[in-house]
Amino acid sequence: MNPGILVVDDDREILSLLSKYLSQQGYTVREAASLKEMRSQLDAAAPELIVLDIMLPDGSGLDACMDLRHSGVRVPIILLTAMQEEVDRIIGLEMGADDYMGKPFNPRELVARIKAVLRRSAETPKPQEPESGRFSFEGFKADSAARTVTAPDGSDLQLTGAEFEVLRIFLDRPGRIISRDQVLEMTRGRNGDPFDRSVDVLMSRIRKKLRDAGGSADLIKTVRNGGYQFAAKVTPVP
Repeated sequence: MNPGILVVDDDREILSLLSKYLSQQGYTVREAASLKEMRSQLDAAAPELIVLDIMLPDGSGLDACMDLRHSGVRVPIILLTAMQEEVDRIIGLEMGADDYMGKPFNPRELVARIKAVLRRSAETPKPQEPESGRFSFEGFKADSAARTVTAPDGSDLQLTGAEFEVLRIFLDRPGRIISRDQVLEMTRGRNGDPFDRSVDVLMSRIRKKLRDAGGSADLIKTVRNGGYQFAAKVTPVP
């Protein structure tokens, strides 16, 4: 069966162009020109991937992306956006997007990105974790199910969704050196971009929050030409 793609864009010309082109490439395409139409399409059947424009007449594609993730929908999402600044890519990462395409774009590149995201979504192995989904390290306690981290003094560490996902990667793999590209692939199924510094920004924020809450300065080490390494001992909690 051909992979199903839901294209959400209020520009009828772009919608028609993408629908025709993706159909020619072997995909089963459904269309939506608004968030309301997108929700109706999702209620009818779940696609393998969503191509979602950020600017829609009845709301923001970014907010819709976040709402889908909060409701447990894990369908890969590629955002269509005219935003080019690094901070905007980070916002998209926070909201749960898997990849980004800036407008205007080449449909052939979009197809290449769709294939890459679908492949990584299918191939990325799920990390091993303790049966309880809870960890402790340097007096901190992390709960995977609740997506919370408690500081040594008992206070809640305020992490964003993206920050928690990145921290989880290192808690699952303490002592291992993990590159920035690997973090991107494991969190969002995205190819590494040498100019995309969103992971570096997230790592800096995580370090600061852990340090401010009582963690050691070298809790997460930067390994030159390698990536990052979680240096603390991680203990599964029953």
